Amino acid sequence: METKKRIKKALLALVMAVALVGAGYGVSSAVKEAEHPTAAVTKSSDIPMVPANFSDLAEKVRPGVVNIQVVKTVKNAGFGGPFPFRTPENPHRSPEQQGVGSGFVTSTDGYILTNNHVVDDANQIKIKLADGKEYDAKVVGRDPKTDLALLKAEGASGLHALQLGDSDSLKVGSWVVAIGSPFGLEQTVTAGIVSAKGRVIGSGPYDNFIQTDASINPGNSGGPLLNMAGEVVGINTAIFSQSGGNVGIGFAIPVNMAKEIAPQLRENGHVTRGWIGVGIQKITPELAKSFALKEEKGALISQVVKDGPADKGGIETGDVIVEFDGKKIADSNELPRMVASIPIGKTVSIKVLRAGSLVDREVKIGELEEQKEEVASVSTRKPLGMSVQNITPEIAKGLGLKSERGILVARVVPGSPAAKADIRSGDVIQQVNKKPVKDVEGFKQQIETAKDQETILILIQRGDNTLFAALIPAKG
Repeated sequence: METKKRIKKALLALVMAVALVGAGYGVSSAVKEAEHPTAAVTKSSDIPMVPANFSDLAEKVRPGVVNIQVVKTVKNAGFGGPFPFRTPENPHRSPEQQGVGSGFVTSTDGYILTNNHVVDDANQIKIKLADGKEYDAKVVGRDPKTDLALLKAEGASGLHALQLGDSDSLKVGSWVVAIGSPFGLEQTVTAGIVSAKGRVIGSGPYDNFIQTDASINPGNSGGPLLNMAGEVVGINTAIFSQSGGNVGIGFAIPVNMAKEIAPQLRENGHVTRGWIGVGIQKITPELAKSFALKEEKGALISQVVKDGPADKGGIETGDVIVEFDGKKIADSNELPRMVASIPIGKTVSIKVLRAGSLVDREVKIGELEEQKEEVASVSTRKPLGMSVQNITPEIAKGLGLKSERGILVARVVPGSPAAKADIRSGDVIQQVNKKPVKDVEGFKQQIETAKDQETILILIQRGDNTLFAALIPAKG
């Protein structure tokens, strides 16, 4: 009799499980109830619903998503631009190359937001709407530091502008949709969730990316990441991949950052940022112990620029900034974004820990002077596939470098000789064939001298480590 009861209960559990699966849920709660009759049963209303489909959302927003086609002239085939453009390794090929990206309409009169790397150095830009209409476009403003650019579709009116949401309110685990032109396949819709927020991936001083597993591939760059209300919450920008294709790790610029930058791009064509003149670094457990800190929070001041705003405000090397303009600082990465967003000339209060005591200081925000990027452009029969620049005091501080010796690798073309030698953006080149590198001009001369060699030996600094790279130039 007892056996019949157990069989009956198991059959009942199976029926319940099938009913739950049919409704889109798992079977765990039904099985648990059969195994443990006294266990609490999860209500269906407590289980997150997977959207039945995304068709209504896609239909609503696709008219505001654009395909961007660019033509750019390759000034020097030896050094290439940023992803997703791939500079031909053969310098004898056509000096023009085409690229594809994505973007979205922010105003009915044709202003379009996209990534800077999509339109960088482009001499011809066309945008294409979902209905097939095409417009010539021009760059209104660019901000390489955040990889954002604002375009204007010439002669456009009555376009479908997408609504901008609030990326700060976005939660990890929330459903999101990406729309763009991966590999040139226009108006492709993919879905996923927010995997993480506040990611720092080393692309610049203001990294604060949304991580998502919504499929993002080359060509998606500049396209919108949307919440379930059809609001833009991010601008798809980068992927983590060793193959060049999607592996479920994509990154989007938070739309709240774009909200601050886009008006400046429209009005001035560039971004003006605040500056206090300090070098900072992350507080590790070892540093926290050395400075007798109770927590690993705040931004450790590793250098103070003489006569800069912080110096004039009484900030000292070794101070730990724990609060800036009334906002707590949990991680050093937060400080550059906070400072950059403050209006020039405003005086802000800063709290620092100094020798175990909390000290109040006031600093008048200065203006960050943009450094002109001097990119090495070497005419050589054996291109390397990277761009480099001189290391200024500001760059050295921003990257936490101990000196300004050498030159900085600004960009590396995927698949290029530099990439194959594992040279990375952010590396500091110290030597070429065992001879010190002082500046970009010297680097160019050394490369010219070594261009007939099969292998060029490069000594690089990466963080606290130095290592050699065997660079084999492409054959012309």
